[in-house]
Amino acid sequence: IHILMKFSIVITTYNRLPLLKRAVESALNQTVPCEVVVADDCSDDGTAEYIESLNNQVLYYHNVENLGHSKTVNAGVSVATGDWIKLLDDDDYLAPNCIEKMAEAITGYPKAVICSCQGIQVNKKGKELNRTHIRGKCENFLIPQDDIHYAMLMEMLPFGTPVQVAFQRNAFFQSGGWDSTLDGNCDDIDSWVRIAQYGDAVIVNKYLAYRTIWSASCNQKFPLVKRLETNFLIKKRIYNLVSLKYQSLLPDLAIIQQYLRLHWSLASFKKGCLITAIRIASPAIFSLAAWSLLLQITYRRNFSNQEVYLYHQYSALKLSAIID
Repeated sequence: IHILMKFSIVITTYNRLPLLKRAVESALNQTVPCEVVVADDCSDDGTAEYIESLNNQVLYYHNVENLGHSKTVNAGVSVATGDWIKLLDDDDYLAPNCIEKMAEAITGYPKAVICSCQGIQVNKKGKELNRTHIRGKCENFLIPQDDIHYAMLMEMLPFGTPVQVAFQRNAFFQSGGWDSTLDGNCDDIDSWVRIAQYGDAVIVNKYLAYRTIWSASCNQKFPLVKRLETNFLIKKRIYNLVSLKYQSLLPDLAIIQQYLRLHWSLASFKKGCLITAIRIASPAIFSLAAWSLLLQITYRRNFSNQEVYLYHQYSALKLSAIID
């Protein structure tokens, strides 16, 4: 199978050798050739010896000191040589045809700079927990650049976690790379937001990526209040990038902040953190507009047929990219 662009799979790791082996094997077993880079954040668990045993199948980059996940992502992308980068955390893994299907989709859309596929969430043993929702009926579809940020803001087309996303290397560097001040807390979404300023997005409606959900996941180390604060910071960044053609449809930023309070209050309640849930919810609990936005977003997120997907502003504007 011939693909028109070179892909690099960049795997970031830190002292997770047993899981790293699974990630590396999934990268080396792709149905199309691609470069595999392991960016190691100064592991001392035998990772270097394992990579050496692979006989130059993997390009290895080793931080001289522990710098954190975001800086390790930036370093890994810097040494990669592919036109497109497929990120992979060491506890996640790819379907064998992931790069093949992404490359086929991207080839049809030359102005694309970012691509996201559907993902399956698994536990540490690889048992399936749940799946992301298929969007519409098309196998692949394009979201033009001036539609992306509104769609992300309103969570009509939220991009996935790193295991689901690939991006053009040049656009990554134009966007400034990953923000290390966010290290592990929405730094991925923040990067997608900025990359999307430089071109279109492609959605691949196939399950090509496996994300491991477990207590040692990077985002689990942050308290819910901190995750709420960063979530709103990212929303503000997206808000400022929304195309002029959507300005009349934008809810007030204050309403979006109240919606996020309700969302994270419910997340706290589900975790049994009742006091935190109450503290986060106030005063959003009294905002009818915030409740309305929460219901709209929840409704769209939990249904996958095309009629519901095109509900609300997307349906009214009849975006050619989705209906195509």
